[in-house]
Amino acid sequence: MPFLIVALLIGLVVSITFAVTLGSVEIQPSTVWKIALSHLPLVHPWIEADWSKGEQTIIWEIRFPRILLGAVVGAGLSVVGVAIQSLVRNSLADPYILGVSSGASTGATLVILFGAFSMYGQYALSFGAFTGSLVSILLVFALSRIGGQNSTVRLLMAGIAISAILSAITSLIIFSAPNEHGIRSVLFWMSGSLAGGKWEYLTIPTLIVAICLIVLLAQYRSLNALLLGEEAAGTLGINTVQFRKQLLVITALLTGVIVSISGAIGFVGLMMPHIVRVIVGSDHRRVLPVSALFGAIFLIWADVIARLAFAPEELPIGIITALCGGPFFIWLMLRSSYSFGGSGR
Repeated sequence: MPFLIVALLIGLVVSITFAVTLGSVEIQPSTVWKIALSHLPLVHPWIEADWSKGEQTIIWEIRFPRILLGAVVGAGLSVVGVAIQSLVRNSLADPYILGVSSGASTGATLVILFGAFSMYGQYALSFGAFTGSLVSILLVFALSRIGGQNSTVRLLMAGIAISAILSAITSLIIFSAPNEHGIRSVLFWMSGSLAGGKWEYLTIPTLIVAICLIVLLAQYRSLNALLLGEEAAGTLGINTVQFRKQLLVITALLTGVIVSISGAIGFVGLMMPHIVRVIVGSDHRRVLPVSALFGAIFLIWADVIARLAFAPEELPIGIITALCGGPFFIWLMLRSSYSFGGSGR
C-alpha cells in the first residue's frame, strides 16, 4: 500500500509536469518547475531566471492553476463517488448518474444568470450549487426508498427521474434568461470545463476536498461497516441514521463546490472507486486516498485531451469523461453483481 501511494504521487507530479508543458507553445519540463519554485520565498534566491516573460505568463498564470484545479476536481469527484457508493451500498452510484450534479447545476445556474444567493457574495455560486445538490440527493434517496429498501433499479430510476426534472428546470431557467452571453457561458460550463482555472479559485475547493477526505478517512470503520448493511452496522455500534446524514452533507458539499468551479463532469466518481476496489480491495482506509490520486491523474489527462484534440478549439472536459465512462457504466451494468451487499439488483 505505501508503495502504491508513493507511485501514484510520483505519477501525479509527472502528470502535472507534462500537462503543463503540452500546448501550442512548447515548454521544457525543467522550466516548469524552475518557475514554480521561484515563487517560494526560501528557494527564489537560488533559482536563475533564464525563462522569458511569455513562458512565465503561460506556465504560472494560465496552465499551472488549470492543471492543479483539474487534480483537485478529479480527486474530489473520486472521493464523493466513494462516499455516495457507500451511502447507497451500490457500485453503480455516482453524483452525475444519480442527479446530484444536475441539482448542483440548477442551483449554480440560478446564481450565474439571476444572481440568486447574492447575499453570500463571492461564495454565492458554491452555496447555490451545494443547496441544489443537497436537495437533489435527498429527493433521490427518499424516492428510491418508497415502499421498502432501495434497490439498484429503483435507485437508478429515481436518479434518472430527478435528473430529468432538474435538467428541465435548468433549461427553463436558461430559456428565461435575458443575457445571451451569460447563456453561452452557462451552456459551456454545464458540459464541464477547467478553462476558468485561476489561483484565486483553488483555495476553497482544495480545502473542502482535503477536509472531507480527512473526515471520511477518520470514519473508515463506519464506512466499512455500512457496506455490510444497516442492521449489521448497527450491531457493530454504528449510529447508521446519524452517519448517513453526515454522508449526505459531505456528498452534497463536495458535489456543490466542485460543480460550482468546473461544471458537471460525469462518470469520474463512478469509474475511479470501482477500479481502485479491484486493485486494493474494499477497505476504505485504502480506497479513499488511492481513489483521490487516481481521479486527480485521470482528470489531468482528460483535460489535456480536451485542450489538444481539436486545438485551437477546446472541448468541454465532460465529453471526454463521458466517452470513457459511458462504456464503463454499460460494462458494469452487464456484470452479474454490482451491489456491495449482494441484494441490490
